[in-house]
Amino acid sequence: MIRMVDINSIQNITVIGIGVQGHAIAQVTLMAGFNKVTLYDVNMEHIKKAMYLIENGSPISATEDKTLNYGLKALESRGVLAQGLTSELLLKRLVPESDLKKAVSSADFIIEAVPEVLEIKQKVFKKIGELSPIQTILASNTSTISITKIAEKCKKQDKVMGMHFFAPINSRLIEITKGKNTSNETMDIGEAIANKLPCTEGKRMVARLEKESPGFIANRLNIIMVLYLNWVLEQAVERKIPYEQIDADVAGIMIRGPFELFDLIGIDTVVNAMKYFESTVSKDFAPGNVFTKLVEEGNLGLKTGKGFYDWSKGAPKIDKSIKSNLFNPEIGLALQLNEGCRMLEESIVKGYKTIDDVNLAGYGNPGPFIPGKKKYEMWSKLLDEFANKSGKEYARPCKLMRSGEFINMRK
Repeated sequence: MIRMVDINSIQNITVIGIGVQGHAIAQVTLMAGFNKVTLYDVNMEHIKKAMYLIENGSPISATEDKTLNYGLKALESRGVLAQGLTSELLLKRLVPESDLKKAVSSADFIIEAVPEVLEIKQKVFKKIGELSPIQTILASNTSTISITKIAEKCKKQDKVMGMHFFAPINSRLIEITKGKNTSNETMDIGEAIANKLPCTEGKRMVARLEKESPGFIANRLNIIMVLYLNWVLEQAVERKIPYEQIDADVAGIMIRGPFELFDLIGIDTVVNAMKYFESTVSKDFAPGNVFTKLVEEGNLGLKTGKGFYDWSKGAPKIDKSIKSNLFNPEIGLALQLNEGCRMLEESIVKGYKTIDDVNLAGYGNPGPFIPGKKKYEMWSKLLDEFANKSGKEYARPCKLMRSGEFINMRK
């Protein structure tokens, strides 16, 4: 249920960090009709690049498929912008700023999108907590890290919340969550702001968590797949099996193969998430040799031109004609069902329908509960077998999954 909140007084938005998602977050706030959107980065060249992308879109997507170009000019030409808004008008509302004090001094709402490293985020929130007006709300676009931890050194912790975007312009999903000291008013305003932000693929979905969860809902449900894929990847390397054959294992089940998806997300982002889960949830999430080596070499996927695949000349042509048969989708779904059941046990959400809906809105894949209602006994056995073989004890089914009692917890 959306709470009715007046957000007319919120007109100035500042985005801190303009990398993979920051510029897109800034763009979608522009598209929502706010009066001023400030882009902050210490490097003005980075800001100029972000402004180019906001105006013109990604060169790679533009060359592949014009409908994948989400730059303001392209969206305007396709009639996507709201009535009365033009790319020229919106670009006039975009303000570049490399001085942090100036960037936040008149902000009503700040969205942080710096790298997924706790220490970096804590430093940012300490500073913006001191420099921004007392009423300004501070939102983090973290995909995994505790909001309570992020806000630890901020002097106005009641104003700090999580606002996690999935492909801000085209994906429907935004997840919001509170930290230990976040006020309900902050959450209500954040929820209203999130619902105001448009998207190009259907109706915006805002998922409000009942309490903190590592990885929110969608990433927590999918990071467990990374635990499995990390193990599969190490097996593939030992047998000299190429990545595309593992991606081929899920052809027809997932829109994109896992390693193609990791390249799009950013391998460093995936590894940072794995490390965070390793330190807070279980050592079973520790990144393996392949992930570690890619990060050490600076091969982070699309944003660097190379990761698991070569993106230097545009989207790679991935040969999915041969399967490795190493990745068992049934184990992947079983792991997701188990993690979803853990979220129900922890009262992160009230019912499993929310988890399924979030996964569909965020990743375009159905959640695990509909098939899981019929297969939970078989899947529980699969997880026990996988845990025995891999040594990953975190994979063992929780009480709610093993018993099947989750079936009565739809809403």
